[in-house]
Amino acid sequence: MTDARIAVHTEASIDRIAPEVHGHFAEHLGRCIYGGIWHADSAAESGFREDTVSLLEDLDLPVLRWPGGCFADDYHWEDGVGPRDERPRRRNLFWAQGPEETPEESNAFGSDEFLELCERIGTEAYLAANVGSGDPQEAANWVEYCNYDGDTELANRRRENGHEEPYGVTYWGLGNENWGCGGRMSPEQYAREYRRFATYVGTMDGLLLDHDLELIACGYEGHEWNRRFLDEVSGAPWGEPFPLDHLTLHHYYGRSMTVAEADEDQYDQFLVEALEMDRHIERIAAAIDAVATTRDIGVIVDEWGSWHPEATPETGLEQPGTVLDGLSAAAVLDVFNDNSDVVTMTNIAQTVNVLQCLVETDEDDAWARPTYRVFDLYAPHKGNEAVRTSVSAPTRELVDDDENRELPLVGASASVGDDETYVTVTNLDCREDHAVEIALEGADLREGDVRAEILFAEQEPDLEVTAANAEAFTADDLSVSVDGKSIVAELPPSTVAAITVE
Repeated sequence: MTDARIAVHTEASIDRIAPEVHGHFAEHLGRCIYGGIWHADSAAESGFREDTVSLLEDLDLPVLRWPGGCFADDYHWEDGVGPRDERPRRRNLFWAQGPEETPEESNAFGSDEFLELCERIGTEAYLAANVGSGDPQEAANWVEYCNYDGDTELANRRRENGHEEPYGVTYWGLGNENWGCGGRMSPEQYAREYRRFATYVGTMDGLLLDHDLELIACGYEGHEWNRRFLDEVSGAPWGEPFPLDHLTLHHYYGRSMTVAEADEDQYDQFLVEALEMDRHIERIAAAIDAVATTRDIGVIVDEWGSWHPEATPETGLEQPGTVLDGLSAAAVLDVFNDNSDVVTMTNIAQTVNVLQCLVETDEDDAWARPTYRVFDLYAPHKGNEAVRTSVSAPTRELVDDDENRELPLVGASASVGDDETYVTVTNLDCREDHAVEIALEGADLREGDVRAEILFAEQEPDLEVTAANAEAFTADDLSVSVDGKSIVAELPPSTVAAITVE
């Protein structure tokens, strides 16, 4: 007997799922760049870790954010271009990094190296300009260096540095966490700074470029801040009232829970914190709708994921990669699908070795983490049309929770492509199996039309990935029953399933 039911309303479209919703983030922090993506300064000529590059290429990343993060708030891009042996060694104001864990930046990996990486793995670049300690001229110069095809000093410098053609970078973040490490600004102060930067960067695509830029403003998880920012940014007497294409927020969860030491009640709380992403998206979208009535502004969640207590600046923000983390990523990706009418991009933190990374390395090897497997399983949603789902499932009240929150024990999202419907289902219950019935409106289902896969079926929530066991986290075939009107799947605890209906 089933105890959960998912109705997929195939005609109730939400919006296209932007591929950029599966985006990623790489910062000069810990072993993300040095030791993760790029070898030490004395490495071979290219410097890239080919094992990491291969894993990222296989995942088909749609967009990659760089260089930060807080690092971007003290980064000056010209330090990182030109001959590597002539680049200055600078402080890293916010993070220890590299295998040596020093608060210093060699600048061996700069703009051209990052953009070469993007070309190699076939991803779009998202560059975060320094608003905290930089100025509009520095940001506009960076756009010119990357994107201009004319005969200026900066365009010619790019050519001298090895890239004849412009890179064509579309996504430009004007600021990062300017309410915090980016200058501790009030929303009004940041709005005025943002307008200055947007004036010079945003004008670049008028005469100098043959493609439009998309400008990204920094938002906050405290949503009154966002409303005040939008009110102020629209107050200029000349120009576009809302000179931004997207507004961001960051959402981390799990800061008080070490997975290896937690119990099942704490697992529930962790997953509820992850699902709070839905409320934050709703509130930032409401602020945009209330104020920016003349502009279609998308929501970008350009930092998100688990952040456990063991991830500290001293450890390079490294933490184990577990099944539970992967399960939380699946739950959040379902939230993004359900909000595809407002969410235009997201960037999980971070790509390699840091926080809820997808790839982990040591000196010899690189391997995929459970979260990598989740992104791979969810990849068929990219570019599809998200459709409504109705989920009827049991819930569990959180223990000792002042807000009386409940965890829905089963979650789902669905999308429709050219010739198939794709449904992802999560058993968020880390204790019990659940038998789930999936019904597609108007479908006449036959067994040969249905394929199913499952992640983490025989693995405990606290199981950690290592180089030795990484292949054990790949998806397995899932046996389901089909009766013409619905599909029934038996889901073990803390598992993620994907069902394709042709």
